[in-house]
Amino acid sequence: MDRYIFIIVLLACVLRAVRCYSSGKVTGACDNMIPQHKKGAQQSPAPFSVTTDRFSFKGGDEIIVRLLAASTPFTGFILQAREVGGSSPLGSFTVTSGEAQPLTCNGLPNSAISHTSNSLKSSIQGIWRAPTSGNLNSIQFSASFVKDYSTFWVEVRSSPVTYNIATASPASSTSVTSTAFSSSEVSNSSTGCDSTKVCFSQPLNCDPGVSPDCYFLSAMTSLGDTAIQLEMTGPSDGYIAIGFSDDQRMGNDDIYICGRDSGGLIQLQHAFSTGKKTPEILPLGNVSDVKSSVNNSIISCSFTTRNPISTQRSGGSSSLYYLMIVHGPSNNGIIGRHTGTFISDTKVDISSPQIVTSEKEPPIIKAHGSLMLIAWMTTGSLGMIIARYLKGVAKGKHYFGKDVWFLVHVFLMTLTVAATIIAFILAFSEVGGWSGGVHPVLGCIVMILAFFQPIGAMFRCGPHHHWRFLFNWSHALNAVAIKGLAVAAIFTGLSYFSTSEDSWLLKVMGGFVGWEATMYILLEFHMRWKHNDHTESASESTSMELVLLVLFFLGNIAFLVALLVGIGSS
Repeated sequence: MDRYIFIIVLLACVLRAVRCYSSGKVTGACDNMIPQHKKGAQQSPAPFSVTTDRFSFKGGDEIIVRLLAASTPFTGFILQAREVGGSSPLGSFTVTSGEAQPLTCNGLPNSAISHTSNSLKSSIQGIWRAPTSGNLNSIQFSASFVKDYSTFWVEVRSSPVTYNIATASPASSTSVTSTAFSSSEVSNSSTGCDSTKVCFSQPLNCDPGVSPDCYFLSAMTSLGDTAIQLEMTGPSDGYIAIGFSDDQRMGNDDIYICGRDSGGLIQLQHAFSTGKKTPEILPLGNVSDVKSSVNNSIISCSFTTRNPISTQRSGGSSSLYYLMIVHGPSNNGIIGRHTGTFISDTKVDISSPQIVTSEKEPPIIKAHGSLMLIAWMTTGSLGMIIARYLKGVAKGKHYFGKDVWFLVHVFLMTLTVAATIIAFILAFSEVGGWSGGVHPVLGCIVMILAFFQPIGAMFRCGPHHHWRFLFNWSHALNAVAIKGLAVAAIFTGLSYFSTSEDSWLLKVMGGFVGWEATMYILLEFHMRWKHNDHTESASESTSMELVLLVLFFLGNIAFLVALLVGIGSS
């Protein structure tokens, strides 16, 4: 009996200990920050990082601290601020979510934070306030991360944060999330690109001081100084933003936003991108020399920042980043989904002056654009022309019981719908979701209408049925609607590929549409003239129709090849 009582008491103690640890009440780990798991800490590099939004601080300042997971989530943690080389906690924390709670360590209330449950976590944020008295020195934030009971890492440290009693930014500025200015026009230019500063622009090598359509980002550093001088400018009705990222996709990016506030003035904001959600606005931090302007919808900002660049995997320790420029609308100072994005093709060392080129479109997206062009500017157009204007060609000849024109029409339109479906699948498989903007909306409508066009044709009534005219009109009107929407979708799609300053791809597409419209008018005119003029023989009429068809095809191929070459070289 005594043995059973002992086992029950032992299990109760173990369960209580487990419950306490999972709830984050880990004050027993305050000194050495080692979880009391009776296991050894991992010696491999931690798949987690500790980042801060400032390089330096003074008494009373607030610093945002983030715990970030690279790929493997963590379940538990403890975070403290300590003097560099020290072992005692300093300052106090406040938490910003229910996944973290303050702890009392060494008798200091709120001197650490820890988890509140064993749920999986990819990021945790806390705000640390520096003491206002005492002998302050440079600090580091130190954290321990628990993946599971037997797998944990101890004392993962941030970059040092320097104590500087003469820190330029006042203590109150750390709680400011944006700064608005109504200043004179900012004179950003490409002067010094590749010699004194890093420049990234779209179109490539454009000068914002000359071209109003230039999206421009520059970064300049000085030897021995942590400050980064940043410039950004571009046309937008709402905002432009620049970002530093570990990859070429949105998410876990350090960004600065230059856009209109609720009063229409231009404000600078510091934020952290979490992916497809609205970025998390941060305190502006250690930013100075802010200048901003808006002139004819061209928004510009320039400023100097000493904030460490903080991304999920770099944690402020790397100097290589992909550069991003985005722009989009805003409403009452709140930014909307970006409508344009430009990303560098490689990671960039912002301390090494250079001219950065933009990311090339993925081959799958190029294939998507090429298939849509072929489908709706060549095979689809030919199929529609044959059905309306060339029914008299090879009249009297049948294959499989059908007229030749009908078989050619069906073949061409089948190719068109098949190419549309393949292009649609390619785009969604590459993007992995809804990309936003007008183009995917138009593309989806075209896809739906094109999918149901042959289905409706399969269930049409006979040629002499008294309701046949309903099918003829609906089939023709749906084809015209698809054609018009497809042309609009192609124009919006080509804007993604058009990287030259003169937008020649869009101009070629405009010529393409003009050429088709001209040929349609000529064919329509000839058809009506033929019906009114009974002197022309059938052979003469057919010869003219074939000449116009060949002329249309040759011009169509010339424009198509030019656009395909442009897409391939974009």
